[in-house]
Amino acid sequence: MLKRKQHSSRTSGTNGRSGSIRIISGRWRGRKLPVHDAEGLRPTTDRVKETVFNWLAPDIPRARCLDLFSGSGGLGFEAASRGAEKVVMLELNKQAHSQLKQNAESLKADNIELHHIDALTFLDKIATPFDVIFIDPPFRKDLLEATLTKLENNGWLAANAMIYIEAEKELSSLPVPAHWHLHRDKTAGQVTFKLYEREE
Repeated sequence: MLKRKQHSSRTSGTNGRSGSIRIISGRWRGRKLPVHDAEGLRPTTDRVKETVFNWLAPDIPRARCLDLFSGSGGLGFEAASRGAEKVVMLELNKQAHSQLKQNAESLKADNIELHHIDALTFLDKIATPFDVIFIDPPFRKDLLEATLTKLENNGWLAANAMIYIEAEKELSSLPVPAHWHLHRDKTAGQVTFKLYEREE
Protein backbone atom coordinates (compact mmCIF):
# COMPACT_ATOMS: atom_id res chain seq x y z
CA MET A 1 0.00 0.00 0.00
CA LEU A 2 1.12 3.52 -0.61
CA LYS A 3 2.45 4.82 2.68
CA ARG A 4 0.65 8.10 3.12
CA LYS A 5 -2.41 9.43 4.84
CA GLN A 6 -4.76 9.42 1.89
CA HIS A 7 -6.67 6.32 0.88
CA SER A 8 -4.71 4.79 -1.94
CA SER A 9 -5.74 2.08 -4.33
CA ARG A 10 -4.90 -1.56 -4.66
CA THR A 11 -1.53 -1.65 -6.30
CA SER A 12 1.41 -4.57 -6.19
CA GLY A 13 5.04 -4.83 -7.13
CA THR A 14 7.77 -2.48 -5.94
CA ASN A 15 10.46 0.04 -6.74
CA GLY A 16 8.77 1.65 -9.73
CA ARG A 17 9.19 -1.35 -12.04
CA SER A 18 6.31 -1.78 -14.41
CA GLY A 19 4.28 -4.91 -15.03
CA SER A 20 1.16 -5.58 -17.03
CA ILE A 21 -2.37 -6.91 -16.80
CA ARG A 22 -4.18 -8.96 -19.42
CA ILE A 23 -7.79 -8.54 -20.51
CA ILE A 24 -9.27 -12.04 -20.53
CA SER A 25 -12.40 -11.69 -22.66
CA GLY A 26 -14.58 -9.33 -24.66
CA ARG A 27 -13.76 -6.79 -27.34
CA TRP A 28 -10.18 -6.27 -26.07
CA ARG A 29 -9.54 -9.95 -25.36
CA GLY A 30 -5.85 -10.76 -25.05
CA ARG A 31 -4.71 -7.12 -24.81
CA LYS A 32 -1.93 -6.51 -22.30
CA LEU A 33 -1.87 -3.16 -20.53
CA PRO A 34 1.08 -1.69 -18.64
CA VAL A 35 0.71 -1.09 -14.91
CA HIS A 36 2.31 1.59 -12.77
CA ASP A 37 4.04 -0.59 -10.18
CA ALA A 38 3.75 1.44 -6.99
CA GLU A 39 4.66 -0.02 -3.62
CA GLY A 40 1.73 -1.99 -2.22
CA LEU A 41 -0.04 -2.40 -5.58
CA ARG A 42 -1.55 -5.88 -6.01
CA PRO A 43 -3.44 -6.43 -9.24
CA THR A 44 -6.20 -9.01 -9.06
CA THR A 45 -4.74 -12.22 -10.48
CA ASP A 46 -6.02 -13.68 -13.75
CA ARG A 47 -7.30 -16.72 -11.88
CA VAL A 48 -9.37 -14.66 -9.45
CA LYS A 49 -10.50 -12.28 -12.20
CA GLU A 50 -11.69 -15.13 -14.41
CA THR A 51 -13.67 -16.63 -11.52
CA VAL A 52 -15.27 -13.31 -10.62
CA PHE A 53 -16.32 -12.52 -14.18
CA ASN A 54 -17.74 -16.02 -14.59
CA TRP A 55 -19.90 -15.24 -11.56
CA LEU A 56 -20.87 -11.88 -13.05
CA ALA A 57 -21.31 -13.03 -16.67
CA PRO A 58 -25.06 -12.26 -16.87
CA ASP A 59 -24.72 -8.97 -14.99
CA ILE A 60 -21.96 -7.09 -16.86
CA PRO A 61 -23.44 -6.45 -20.34
CA ARG A 62 -25.13 -3.00 -20.41
CA ALA A 63 -24.41 -2.51 -16.69
CA ARG A 64 -23.21 0.64 -14.98
CA CYS A 65 -20.08 -0.36 -13.03
CA LEU A 66 -18.10 1.45 -10.32
CA ASP A 67 -14.50 0.44 -9.58
CA LEU A 68 -13.68 2.22 -6.33
CA PHE A 69 -9.96 1.46 -5.84
CA SER A 70 -8.86 0.88 -9.42
CA GLY A 71 -5.09 0.40 -9.00
CA SER A 72 -4.01 -1.55 -12.08
CA GLY A 73 -7.48 -1.25 -13.60
CA GLY A 74 -7.79 -5.01 -14.08
CA LEU A 75 -11.41 -5.23 -12.95
CA GLY A 76 -12.63 -2.03 -14.56
CA PHE A 77 -11.03 -2.67 -17.96
CA GLU A 78 -12.32 -6.25 -17.92
CA ALA A 79 -15.88 -5.05 -17.26
CA ALA A 80 -15.63 -2.46 -20.03
CA SER A 81 -14.29 -5.09 -22.45
CA ARG A 82 -17.20 -7.40 -21.65
CA GLY A 83 -19.87 -4.92 -22.63
CA ALA A 84 -20.58 -2.73 -19.62
CA GLU A 85 -22.48 0.39 -20.61
CA LYS A 86 -20.26 2.55 -18.41
CA VAL A 87 -17.36 1.91 -16.03
CA VAL A 88 -16.37 4.63 -13.57
CA MET A 89 -12.86 4.05 -12.21
CA LEU A 90 -11.41 5.88 -9.19
CA GLU A 91 -7.69 6.09 -8.44
CA LEU A 92 -5.92 8.38 -5.97
CA ASN A 93 -2.29 7.64 -6.84
CA LYS A 94 -1.28 10.19 -9.46
CA GLN A 95 1.04 7.94 -11.46
CA ALA A 96 -1.35 4.99 -11.38
CA HIS A 97 -4.20 7.28 -12.52
CA SER A 98 -2.04 8.60 -15.36
CA GLN A 99 -1.32 5.02 -16.48
CA LEU A 100 -5.03 4.16 -16.36
CA LYS A 101 -5.75 7.18 -18.53
CA GLN A 102 -3.10 6.17 -21.08
CA ASN A 103 -4.46 2.62 -21.17
CA ALA A 104 -8.04 3.80 -21.70
CA GLU A 105 -6.85 6.03 -24.54
CA SER A 106 -4.88 3.18 -26.15
CA LEU A 107 -8.04 1.04 -26.10
CA LYS A 108 -10.12 3.93 -27.47
CA ALA A 109 -12.54 3.06 -24.67
CA ASP A 110 -15.72 5.09 -24.96
CA ASN A 111 -17.37 3.46 -21.94
CA ILE A 112 -14.75 4.31 -19.29
CA GLU A 113 -14.74 7.40 -17.06
CA LEU A 114 -11.69 8.01 -14.87
CA HIS A 115 -11.40 10.11 -11.72
CA HIS A 116 -8.23 11.04 -9.83
CA ILE A 117 -9.83 11.12 -6.37
CA ASP A 118 -10.06 9.45 -2.97
CA ALA A 119 -12.83 6.85 -3.02
CA LEU A 120 -14.44 7.91 0.26
CA THR A 121 -14.48 11.55 -0.86
CA PHE A 122 -16.13 10.53 -4.13
CA LEU A 123 -18.82 8.60 -2.24
CA ASP A 124 -19.83 11.78 -0.40
CA LYS A 125 -20.88 13.34 -3.72
CA ILE A 126 -24.40 13.34 -5.18
CA ALA A 127 -24.92 9.74 -6.19
CA THR A 128 -26.20 7.98 -9.27
CA PRO A 129 -26.96 4.25 -8.79
CA PHE A 130 -24.64 1.57 -10.15
CA ASP A 131 -25.46 -2.04 -11.02
CA VAL A 132 -22.06 -3.61 -10.29
CA ILE A 133 -19.50 -2.33 -7.77
CA PHE A 134 -15.91 -3.52 -7.40
CA ILE A 135 -14.30 -2.96 -3.99
CA ASP A 136 -10.65 -3.96 -3.62
CA PRO A 137 -9.11 -1.47 -1.17
CA PRO A 138 -5.56 -1.49 0.22
CA PHE A 139 -5.26 -4.24 2.79
CA ARG A 140 -5.25 -3.52 6.53
CA LYS A 141 -6.25 0.14 6.15
CA ASP A 142 -9.73 -0.26 7.67
CA LEU A 143 -11.45 1.25 4.63
CA LEU A 144 -14.12 -1.39 4.06
CA GLU A 145 -16.68 -0.44 6.67
CA ALA A 146 -16.76 3.27 5.72
CA THR A 147 -16.88 2.35 2.03
CA LEU A 148 -19.81 -0.04 2.42
CA THR A 149 -21.71 2.40 4.65
CA LYS A 150 -21.36 5.28 2.19
CA LEU A 151 -22.37 3.08 -0.76
CA GLU A 152 -25.54 1.96 1.00
CA ASN A 153 -26.53 5.20 2.71
CA ASN A 154 -25.69 7.69 -0.05
CA GLY A 155 -27.67 6.11 -2.88
CA TRP A 156 -24.91 4.56 -4.99
CA LEU A 157 -26.51 1.13 -5.34
CA ALA A 158 -29.20 0.02 -7.76
CA ALA A 159 -32.04 -2.02 -6.24
CA ASN A 160 -30.42 -5.39 -6.99
CA ALA A 161 -26.81 -4.29 -7.31
CA MET A 162 -24.00 -6.87 -7.33
CA ILE A 163 -21.10 -5.95 -5.02
CA TYR A 164 -17.69 -7.61 -5.36
CA ILE A 165 -15.32 -7.36 -2.38
CA GLU A 166 -11.70 -8.48 -2.32
CA ALA A 167 -10.02 -8.47 1.09
CA GLU A 168 -7.32 -10.04 3.20
CA LYS A 169 -8.07 -13.65 4.12
CA GLU A 170 -8.23 -13.00 7.86
CA LEU A 171 -11.36 -10.89 7.34
CA SER A 172 -13.66 -13.90 7.26
CA SER A 173 -16.63 -11.73 8.31
CA LEU A 174 -17.22 -8.49 6.42
CA PRO A 175 -19.29 -5.55 7.74
CA VAL A 176 -21.97 -5.76 5.04
CA PRO A 177 -25.59 -4.59 5.49
CA ALA A 178 -28.07 -7.28 6.52
CA HIS A 179 -29.94 -7.15 3.18
CA TRP A 180 -26.83 -7.94 1.12
CA HIS A 181 -27.06 -11.64 0.27
CA LEU A 182 -23.79 -13.56 -0.17
CA HIS A 183 -24.01 -14.93 -3.71
CA ARG A 184 -20.57 -16.57 -4.11
CA ASP A 185 -17.27 -16.57 -2.23
CA LYS A 186 -13.84 -18.11 -2.48
CA THR A 187 -10.33 -17.87 -1.05
CA ALA A 188 -7.12 -17.86 -3.08
CA GLY A 189 -3.81 -17.61 -1.24
CA GLN A 190 -3.94 -14.67 1.15
CA VAL A 191 -7.05 -13.18 -0.48
CA THR A 192 -10.74 -13.78 0.13
CA PHE A 193 -13.19 -12.58 -2.50
CA LYS A 194 -16.94 -12.42 -2.17
CA LEU A 195 -19.85 -11.42 -4.39
CA TYR A 196 -22.98 -10.03 -2.76
CA GLU A 197 -26.39 -9.29 -4.21
CA ARG A 198 -28.28 -6.39 -2.69
CA GLU A 199 -31.92 -7.14 -1.97
CA GLU A 200 -34.51 -4.43 -1.48
